[in-house]
Amino acid sequence: MKMIYTLFLFALLSSACHAFVNDFCVANLKGRDGPSGYECKPPNTVTVDDFVFSGFVAGNTSGIFNAAVTPAFVTELPGVNGLGLSAARLDLAKGGFVPVHSHTASSEIMIMVKGEITAGFITPSAAYQKTLKPGDVMVFPQGLLHFQVNSGKGKATAFLAFSNPSPGAQLLDLLLFGNNLPSELISQTTLLDYEQVKKLKARFGGRG
Repeated sequence: MKMIYTLFLFALLSSACHAFVNDFCVANLKGRDGPSGYECKPPNTVTVDDFVFSGFVAGNTSGIFNAAVTPAFVTELPGVNGLGLSAARLDLAKGGFVPVHSHTASSEIMIMVKGEITAGFITPSAAYQKTLKPGDVMVFPQGLLHFQVNSGKGKATAFLAFSNPSPGAQLLDLLLFGNNLPSELISQTTLLDYEQVKKLKARFGGRG
């Protein structure tokens, strides 16, 4: 038993020393991406551009949701690798929305800068929603289903911050209707009308 405690303490100290010795771990995007992030670039190849992202401009909102998310995740900003954070810009055209979705490995903060967005999240026992205006900030706890809808009369813009360099997203609509499960099965398990399921499958590129 003493040996197990000794090995555990050694591993803990080793990881702590590693964290203090390395000020950062810029992602080597050509390497492997594991649970703890990308491998580090050799320090002599790191430049200031690894810590700067210059593409935080309005995205194309002409898609199916009339929304655009411009990410500054680890793949766009390698310097956030291992730091437990990233960012994105959200642009919503009039009537645009981000459908119900979740980030299984990240919490999210939304900072309103333009227009009006009604946003909220859902728990097993309650739903929380608020209409937000410039200067408002809302947090979405990790893993919970949430959404954003442009409820104003013009365009809306917000900046997002995440507690993970690669927050990912699971969109409920795409998961339900962008697959090859039989429409009859989806209709049966969701209580949705069969014809409506087929219509949504066609819209989201699903089959069956």
